[in-house]
Amino acid sequence: MPVTYSFSVILEPQPDGGYTVLVPALPEVVTEGDTERQALLNAEEAIRAVVDYRRAHGLTIPPDAIPEIRSVTVAA
Repeated sequence: MPVTYSFSVILEPQPDGGYTVLVPALPEVVTEGDTERQALLNAEEAIRAVVDYRRAHGLTIPPDAIPEIRSVTVAA
């Protein structure tokens, strides 16, 4: 029976359209999509690939990392 994993993702809208997706717990996952739905589907596929790779190579699969978003203002 397959193990189920749940990871938080960050959807970052791009200025020219589409989204970039980051997975804080799996820094090797960076993907994108033209729509939010496509970006999330691509993230799911990328997460599955990374989990499979880690499992096949005896690497740990980390628990979810809940991102905290803050705003930093700087004068430059």
